[in-house]
Amino acid sequence: MVATEVTQKINLIDGKFTPSEASDIIEALIREKINFHKIQRLQSWIGNENCDTEQLSGRIGELVKEKKIAKAFFKEAR
Repeated sequence: MVATEVTQKINLIDGKFTPSEASDIIEALIREKINFHKIQRLQSWIGNENCDTEQLSGRIGELVKEKKIAKAFFKEAR
């Protein structure tokens, strides 16, 4: 079987936003990304209670830190 790589570029965020609007958008994206990884971690655990979910937990931790950094940035921008 031959694997084919397909790339699609999607312009998710375009335009000018107030600091409050930008904050809402970025926080929502980060929140969704955290939830995505939490669901992946749970699905892995359901399939195998002994599976290693350290990488997913680490990524969730990174995103939580990024969310705090973003909040501080937008607070200053306001």
